[in-house]
Amino acid sequence: MTNLEEIFEKNKGFARMKEMREAGIQTRDITRAAEHGIIEKVKPGLYKLISYSFDENESFAAVCNANKKAIICLLSAAAFYELTTFIPSEVYTAFPMNTPRFNINYPPCKVYYFKGIKYELGIEEIETGSGKIKIYSKEKTIVDLFRYKNKLGEDMALESLKTYMRSKNKKIGLLADTAQKLKMYKKMEAYIKGGM
Repeated sequence: MTNLEEIFEKNKGFARMKEMREAGIQTRDITRAAEHGIIEKVKPGLYKLISYSFDENESFAAVCNANKKAIICLLSAAAFYELTTFIPSEVYTAFPMNTPRFNINYPPCKVYYFKGIKYELGIEEIETGSGKIKIYSKEKTIVDLFRYKNKLGEDMALESLKTYMRSKNKKIGLLADTAQKLKMYKKMEAYIKGGM
């Protein structure tokens, strides 16, 4: 294994240009590795090792590595938690309002900007086989799906809530509390109290 590959292995398949340079790897060697398909540019300054054995969360890890403020949200979070059977073709990603435009070569992203508590509430860090990701909790994800039901479809919100209500790990109190904090409780009350 080359010194270059060791850096990627240590970082779960991802490495920044700065880390590679600090390890004594020349820019021309990084360029050559990209040209030969050993590494691939995710965004300027961030690369991934092609041969790394990523798990199914590779695209989420790529997004979270590309920007520390990126949070996996909405349909992507619902798919991660298996609250829906729908698998989105883009990574749904939340950023705080007024974040500069998010540019990434791969994967394709659908970006949402959340303000204040709508961004801050319910962020969880989960270790996956592709590295650490930041993702909204199940409860926050469901409330957000109801918040965006006109854009994403009411069926997505209802399917996710029904699946959640059938799970052994449901936390109805936390779901209700999250809905209240996000000023969505009145719109969800009948579903929550009825237990779907």
